[in-house]
Amino acid sequence: MAHPVCNRLGDLIENSLKSQNIRHERGGTYIAMEGPQFSSIAESNLYRSWGCDVIGMTNMPEAKLAREAEMCYATVAMVTDFDCWHPEHDNVTVDMIIKTLLSNSDKAKSLVKALSNLLSNSDSTECNCKLSLENALITSPERRDPKMLKQLKYIIKRVEKY
Repeated sequence: MAHPVCNRLGDLIENSLKSQNIRHERGGTYIAMEGPQFSSIAESNLYRSWGCDVIGMTNMPEAKLAREAEMCYATVAMVTDFDCWHPEHDNVTVDMIIKTLLSNSDKAKSLVKALSNLLSNSDSTECNCKLSLENALITSPERRDPKMLKQLKYIIKRVEKY
């Protein structure tokens, strides 16, 4: 999980964003928090002091699940607000967020459409995401619970022999 984002998928997303002339920034640090809620100024400044660029609620659980399923994963964080720390912006309101979400919706649809074409022409052998469980199963085969293996068969089918 040191590097939860697939660079190949990230490159495809960035190319798709460029082809759609969608303003974007690549990279950054995401912090997952329990929500839904707004941050206090103290919390917001703390996250910024840690070097966090984006606050969200679902990214890391999604990234971990994708890794366990040996799926490529990347985040497209369509930011809705600057949080309360930014002195040049009004206080964050639900109305502001909804307005920005609606604006981002068209961009997201355009991104997905362009990205689907790029994905269909991409070679998935250029990354190691589909091998992420290669060294993750440490329980010896004879000690593995057959009932649990049956539940996980679609995820771990490739590595069952280990």
